[in-house]
Amino acid sequence: MNAFGWLVSFGLIASTGSVINFDHESVGRPPTGWSVAMTNHGAAPRWEVREDPSAPTPPYVLAQVSADPRQDRFPLAILDTVSLRDGDVSVRLKPVSGREDLAGGLVFRYRDDKNYYLVRANALDDDIEFCKVENGQRVPIHPRGVPLSSPGVKHDIRPNAWQILKVSIRGNRFQVYVNHRRILQAEDSSYTGAGKVGLWTVGDSVTYFDDFRVYPK
Repeated sequence: MNAFGWLVSFGLIASTGSVINFDHESVGRPPTGWSVAMTNHGAAPRWEVREDPSAPTPPYVLAQVSADPRQDRFPLAILDTVSLRDGDVSVRLKPVSGREDLAGGLVFRYRDDKNYYLVRANALDDDIEFCKVENGQRVPIHPRGVPLSSPGVKHDIRPNAWQILKVSIRGNRFQVYVNHRRILQAEDSSYTGAGKVGLWTVGDSVTYFDDFRVYPK
């Protein structure tokens, strides 16, 4: 592939950031430049490019379609080409199906499949959580200004509809947005160095993703 083809395939639009829309990938396979991984055990994750007429940037999306209901099973798709400490990361996601879980999320400052930060949106519980995954265990990080009894923030996440999930990362401070509205703020210093970014699901969630954007700061 020549240089221009690489730029188109990966959606690189400027030296300061990239947009990946999966529209130049092969259907039925993981996209080029991404690694598939999983936190903990269970059925293997299955990430593949699919056609979706409702895609924000048609015709293709990236889908995680395996549906093992084990709730500590976190399928991951990690972008190999970016390492980020501070910046903005966003994606459009559509929770498609799941009885035990119906969720998707963003991974950042990824060290390995057992240690990273995570922002996730759940359409069954209608909430947003900011977490760290540490030694394979998901640990909620309490948002600023939210009662201690709640690990996240209630917010309408519609199944079978596209939503924009975004995290703004600045040192030990994090802000999470849904559809351009700030939903929560949190602080944590567990992972301070740069790491990879990617996508996440849980349990039996079948979730579609499109328009993945990364802007280092």
